[in-house]
Amino acid sequence: MQHTINHDSMDAWLGLADRALRTLSLVAKPQRPYPAKRADAQAADETVLSDKERSLSTALMRVNHAGEVCAQALYEAHALGTGNAQLRQMFLAAADEERDHLAWTAQRIEELGGSTSKLAPLWYAGSLAIGLVVSRLGDAVSLGFMAETERQVEAHLEAHLTRLPAGDEASKAVVAQMKVDEAQHRQAAMGHGAATIAPLGQTMMRLAAKVMTTVAHRI
Repeated sequence: MQHTINHDSMDAWLGLADRALRTLSLVAKPQRPYPAKRADAQAADETVLSDKERSLSTALMRVNHAGEVCAQALYEAHALGTGNAQLRQMFLAAADEERDHLAWTAQRIEELGGSTSKLAPLWYAGSLAIGLVVSRLGDAVSLGFMAETERQVEAHLEAHLTRLPAGDEASKAVVAQMKVDEAQHRQAAMGHGAATIAPLGQTMMRLAAKVMTTVAHRI
C-alpha cells in the first residue's frame, strides 16, 4: 500500500525544527530595536551596579530568557495544532515578537557578563509538549491558555521591575517593553475567542512556571 506524504505538514515540522535550533543556539535576531541604552552609553550604566546587583540582574534576566524559550515552543505548538489559517498567523506573529524578547534578554545577559539557562532544551521540549496537548483541546482552549499564560507573565514581569536594582535601567527598559508586548498578546487571544481556563488549570500553570523560574534563576 502506498502512503501519501503530507508535504504541508512536513514543511511545518521542518520549519519548527529550524526555528527551534535558532532559538536554542542563541542566533535569534530581533526585528525591532533593542529597548535598552545603546552601546556607547551602556558602559556607564554598568559601572553603577555592584557585584551583588549585577548577579541579581543576571539571574532575573536568565529567568526571563528561559521564559522566552518556553514562549517560542508554546506558540509554535499552537500554530501547528490549529486548522485555522488566521489563528496560525496570529500565533506565529506572536512568536516573532517573543523572538525579539529572546534576543534582547540574551543580549542583556551577555552585557552583564552572565550566561543563559543550561536547561534551555528541557524548557523548550516541555513547553512544546504542553502546547501540543493543549492544542488538541481546540482553538478556544489554546487561545485561553495563551491569554492566561500572558496574564501570569505580565504579573511576573511587573515583579521583576520592582526587584531589579535601581541603577539597572537597561534591564528595566527591556522588561518594560516585554510587558507591553505580553499584554497585547493577551488581548489578541481574548479578542479571538479565548476560553476561560479553570482555576485548577491556572494553579497548575503557576506551579509549572514556578518550577521553571526557580531552577532557571540558578542554572
